[in-house]
Amino acid sequence: MFLLNITSLILGLIAWFIPILQRLRAKKQNLSSFGMYSILSFGSCSLSLALQYFYLAHLVEIQDWAALMDITNTLAYVAGLLASVTIILNLMLYLSLKQISFKEI
Repeated sequence: MFLLNITSLILGLIAWFIPILQRLRAKKQNLSSFGMYSILSFGSCSLSLALQYFYLAHLVEIQDWAALMDITNTLAYVAGLLASVTIILNLMLYLSLKQISFKEI
């Protein structure tokens, strides 16, 4: 079950790095490629959150109430942070690609 947390962390970082890397490559990209990278970013974020819920379900299944009480508040905070930062980064990527595509016209 430790792999759920590691995989969730890696997917969360991927969700953040996709828009950052695409912004760095923005001069080579255009607005039409935004959709694919946005879906990859949001998909990674969703899978990351799903893995955390699977881990919570595992803790309930094995009745590890102490561990469940220890991580629930932090998990709620981190899940909100992951989702918020992913949305903000993808919005910033969209706006920057939109600005670059307007300059090309």
